[in-house]
Amino acid sequence: MEKDQLSRKLAVILHADVVGSTVLVQQNETIAHERIQAVFNHLSETIKSYGGVTIELRGDALVAEFKRASDSVAAALAFQVLNSEVDSSFDDDIRPRLRIGISLGEVIIADNAITGAGVVLAQRLEQLADPGGIVVQGTVSETVPARMPFEFQSLGEHILKGFDQPVRAFVVRLRSGEELPTPEVNANTSPQAIKSKALQVPDKPSIAVLPFENMSGDPEQEFFADGISEDLITALSKIHWFFVIARHSSFTYKGQAVDVTRVASDLGVRYVIEGSVRNAGDRVRISAQLIDATTGHHVWAESYNRSLTDIFELQDEMTQTIAGAVEPELSAAERERAACTPPESLGAWEFYQRGLWHLWSFTKNDMAEARRLFEQVHQLDANFAAAYSFESYSHYLDTMLAFTETPNESLELAYQAARKALALDDKDPSAYFALGRVCMLQGKHDDSVAELSKAVELSPSFALAHHGLGFALVLSGLIEEGAEELDKAIRLSPRDPVMWGTMCFRSIASNLLHDYKEAVEWARKVLIEPRAAEGGYWPYAVLASALGNLNQIPEAREAMNEALQRKPDLSLTYLKTTLIPKQPNGLETYFDGLRKAGLTD
Repeated sequence: MEKDQLSRKLAVILHADVVGSTVLVQQNETIAHERIQAVFNHLSETIKSYGGVTIELRGDALVAEFKRASDSVAAALAFQVLNSEVDSSFDDDIRPRLRIGISLGEVIIADNAITGAGVVLAQRLEQLADPGGIVVQGTVSETVPARMPFEFQSLGEHILKGFDQPVRAFVVRLRSGEELPTPEVNANTSPQAIKSKALQVPDKPSIAVLPFENMSGDPEQEFFADGISEDLITALSKIHWFFVIARHSSFTYKGQAVDVTRVASDLGVRYVIEGSVRNAGDRVRISAQLIDATTGHHVWAESYNRSLTDIFELQDEMTQTIAGAVEPELSAAERERAACTPPESLGAWEFYQRGLWHLWSFTKNDMAEARRLFEQVHQLDANFAAAYSFESYSHYLDTMLAFTETPNESLELAYQAARKALALDDKDPSAYFALGRVCMLQGKHDDSVAELSKAVELSPSFALAHHGLGFALVLSGLIEEGAEELDKAIRLSPRDPVMWGTMCFRSIASNLLHDYKEAVEWARKVLIEPRAAEGGYWPYAVLASALGNLNQIPEAREAMNEALQRKPDLSLTYLKTTLIPKQPNGLETYFDGLRKAGLTD
């Protein structure tokens, strides 16, 4: 049974099939086979460039896997555009066209093959698509961030062969006037060429904020665009692990048509933020994008529409929003870069980032590996406070995710590492974050709220601090305030690796407020998160409690069975020793739901 469980996982699946392949072969077998092979080669290359993996090629059909729904949709659209251009170059009618279906579901990996409900569903959805078209599951459309340039047209609910429940299906297209996201792989730009420039790129993430362009046609609005840029520089500078170019340097490019690669070379940075401001009447549209200048690809981009009422209030809001969005995207990009760096070339910062990469994998072995890498950081740079902060957090996660058999010892190690981080840098928000999380599990609720509040004060855009503060406030009985902090964490970092945890506790908050329907909605959102499986029993336990309190007992027991499969010794006694509320019965509503779902002491 254990081997079978290990072979199962939640994945985004793309299934593509050649339309009318038999008819094509009948026209000219040799040409048809050559062109079909070329089509699948192009599709495989496109899939790879967007971070996907081609798993199987079955005659005239292809199956691929992605980690993110947005990447699968981008790859499918990019391929269909490419294939349309290729088809138009043929003088005959042998034009292989593909239908593509995309689903999010459980799959089984065995003997280098992929099977399961997720694969079958993608195939069924593909059959709903027009030639050259793409159809996705409703869950996929909900998972793709709103900022992506895609539009989804509903096809309604369909009863698909092999599935008992109706499935919502959507046709996906590129939004009019928008461009596809740039692939993650860009072979046309050499990172080595960038690094060879005169200014050496610092070890920690280095970033320049270019003056935002005033596109309003009104010179009087120039100050607003400059103000956004200046405040963004200030906000990012408060994030201690960033190296941010000062205003006087970045503003030398004001009014120029610049190449971000040259800017990065001139200023000695890896990342560049550029943007624009356009206002009309009492409305303003602010666009921003983060670019990795070593590859030329866009790490992140977003547009915001706001009412132009109080200009200074708006300036503050947009600065915090953009900084909050950029920080996790940039950190994620750094983790990916460090994970691909040969160990012999790793410096302290890169050991730290590789440690984070393992930490965010949320497995017992990865936690141990993260600590080993953080120890390397300590040896290379004894004053690197953040490495101690996240060493502390790894011990916290060992306790929270039941990886340790000695939780009290793990919490003591977490406490000592957090105190070390604070002693090294009492202005580092990650140190207060780490200490606050430990205090929470130790039942020191007032201390926990105080430390996490300090982390938020030092870095208002630190999503993890809002995440931790939300937990602590809920356990302190300040449930509505806790829910607000959790909502802030979700808004600031919608692709955070710990999003499953934020949403789990957001469900618990709604549960404790007796809004059981909303609690179920949050719990179900967790299960469609790309990294939900890393939460182990948590997502299913949270769902089971919410369904139990909603008196949907059969569904609650089903969810509880899923939780128990992931942690067979799960019990109310265990949960009560892990989650300690400030008031003796502070979590009783949550525990009542679990009892109704069948969990015992």
